[in-house]
Amino acid sequence: MFGFNTVSLDAKGRLLIPARYRNDFKIQKNSKIVITKDPQYPSLKIYPGLEWDAISNKLTSLQGLDPIVRNIQWTILGNAYESDIDIEGRMLLRVPPDLREYSEIEEEKQIALVGMGNKFEIWNINNWEMRQTGGSLSTEILDVVLPESIKTMSF
Repeated sequence: MFGFNTVSLDAKGRLLIPARYRNDFKIQKNSKIVITKDPQYPSLKIYPGLEWDAISNKLTSLQGLDPIVRNIQWTILGNAYESDIDIEGRMLLRVPPDLREYSEIEEEKQIALVGMGNKFEIWNINNWEMRQTGGSLSTEILDVVLPESIKTMSF
């Protein structure tokens, strides 16, 4: 599941998973999907069920006394929205209002859906284009020194 896509967000905050990815969900018989905040950028992460299970298990097993770890746990786990999609149907995915606001897509008709292999990212088109050209976003968090327990994770 790789590549950039411009997708429409309907009036109910739903997006249609592009046809090029649907077969991956069908092969994996994976109808569970989780949307959550990206801890670094004003964007969202979308995890298929099995990938989410692995990420959430790793995050919950980390020492929560480290304030940086705890903040990442709050951001990713505390804002997770689990949903089922009809893998035999249209594959519509609803993005909750609070997550649309966080990712700055609440007023957008077109958004960026970026396939990142084992997950997707959702971006405001303008923010995505700015990051692609090296621009910085006022809400991104780049100056955090991550603990070793987090550095080895891919999320």
